[in-house]
Amino acid sequence: MDLHQLLYFQTLAKLQNFTRAADELALTQPALSRSIAKLEDELGVPLFERKIRGVILNQYGKSFLEHVDQILQEITIARQELKDMVNPLHGTVSLAFIHTLGSRFVPNLLGVFRRKFPDIRFQLTQDTTNKIMNQLESTKVDLGFCSPNEQVEHISTVPIINEELFLIVPKEHRLADRKQVYLKEVANEPFVIYKHESGIRDVIERLCQNAGFQPTVSFEGVEDATIAGLVAANFGVALAPFVPGLDMTRLSLLRVCEPVCRRIVYMAWRTNGYMSPAVTQFKTFVEESSCLVE
Repeated sequence: MDLHQLLYFQTLAKLQNFTRAADELALTQPALSRSIAKLEDELGVPLFERKIRGVILNQYGKSFLEHVDQILQEITIARQELKDMVNPLHGTVSLAFIHTLGSRFVPNLLGVFRRKFPDIRFQLTQDTTNKIMNQLESTKVDLGFCSPNEQVEHISTVPIINEELFLIVPKEHRLADRKQVYLKEVANEPFVIYKHESGIRDVIERLCQNAGFQPTVSFEGVEDATIAGLVAANFGVALAPFVPGLDMTRLSLLRVCEPVCRRIVYMAWRTNGYMSPAVTQFKTFVEESSCLVE
């Protein structure tokens, strides 16, 4: 049994088709079939059930796959550790962040960091809080800037931004000329609100409940610009963080005096896996940057 056999098995288990797996592995189908047959012979049990259009794992294959995944992941980690030992200040940080942070916060942060560490590169993803947490758990990203509302096993967080939320209303709205308002003043108005997969949705609903009402939803969105655009088009009002570049000729941003409307953005990371020197360096930089909490 060798690593190639384990990789071939893992690929076939994922694709469930000899032809597609052989194409992905750049093998001939007979060569892949021989490798799998030899592996099954060495283990003394069949690993797949043959179907008309492919294969599926049987009980032995499912059990074996769990160990193979761990073995191949450990080898990947070991290779990366050795590479990092040779070049500790070279490497790539995979960072996912919520949409609100993409226009100013993340670009400014990375600009300062890369002046100090120009050889560290970034892979960037914008997404909702729920998807970012899933990406962290599945090891697709190293760090996430998001707003989780509950603790997740093997994920640690630290607050990096304490962000004010404003009431956004159309320019012709009855409250548009006010400098500050009580949230209960819009209790009977439709809300343009973030979708549930956005961590900010729970924050907004909780603030509305604190003000004594449940918001009536006229539209659910993900992008901050979409939320603001629909408010400008008179679809309703919204609670949202300040986003640079909004068309203030069509909108008014009002400070809410009661309840205090803020949300905390966290940096999140896995605690049960390898963290490269590049990721550690960036994580420490974020934690030590006193300018992050607004």
